[in-house]
Amino acid sequence: MGIYSNKIVHYKKPQDIPRDFLTHMTNIRKIFHQLLDEGYSKWIFIIPSAILLALFASPLAALILRSINADFFSNAFSEQAFHALSLSLVTSSITTIIAAVFGTPLAYMLARWKFKHKSWLDLILDLPIVLPPSVAGLALLIAFGRRGLFGPALSAFGISLPYTTAAVILAQTFVAAPLYIRSARIGFTQIDMQLEESAHVEGANQWQLFSEVMIPLAGRALASGAILTWTRALGEFGATILFAGNLEGVTQTMPMAIYLGFERNLGVALTLSVVLIFVSIFLLIITRKLEKHEE
Repeated sequence: MGIYSNKIVHYKKPQDIPRDFLTHMTNIRKIFHQLLDEGYSKWIFIIPSAILLALFASPLAALILRSINADFFSNAFSEQAFHALSLSLVTSSITTIIAAVFGTPLAYMLARWKFKHKSWLDLILDLPIVLPPSVAGLALLIAFGRRGLFGPALSAFGISLPYTTAAVILAQTFVAAPLYIRSARIGFTQIDMQLEESAHVEGANQWQLFSEVMIPLAGRALASGAILTWTRALGEFGATILFAGNLEGVTQTMPMAIYLGFERNLGVALTLSVVLIFVSIFLLIITRKLEKHEE
């Protein structure tokens, strides 16, 4: 007899393995069905929503908590912060006025008139919204720079736009005004056509229809667009730094002061960032209230 003759080796039957696997799969399926029951199904929506919300909220909370220290108010009222904040408020306000004055008639035309190639005009107006800010700034520099396409013509009139406050306003208008036009266009589109026809029957001309009927009825949409434009202009960075530079007191807005402070004085950068956050929150609250009134 061999040395292995007294050993008894037990082998698991091949059919036992699939049976165990099927048992595990059945248990997993039962757990999954329990999660889909009425008592647990809400967690399928809550968990991914909470993860994404945490991704949005946690960096902002960390920034605010990090900025709260003994030097907060000294940084907030420093000369650099004051110049950057005042310049941002002035330029963004002028940008919003320009968008309202020139953008309202354009939005009205797009909403109520029918003409050829209107879709191409819509495309041109929406393009600055999706363009990378660096591309927008480079386009402005190539068009209105000293050696740009229109630079020599502007120089003939003694106008030099790059690295001036006017360049800041032009850059902000380029990237932010389309938001106003889009909002105003939606507001004009939602006005009932019968009101326009009634105004024509009563003898109103085109200007009276626009100023006395359309503007009041689309007022909330116009105000909402103006707030969005102002907020976007207030936070503009990429196009401005390429076209206007970063000169303190001349072209250094709050986003650029934050960028410079990140390299030189982190406290100033944190403080200005928190100020921008709270200004943006305030403006968004106003926008939400306007939207609720429309509903």
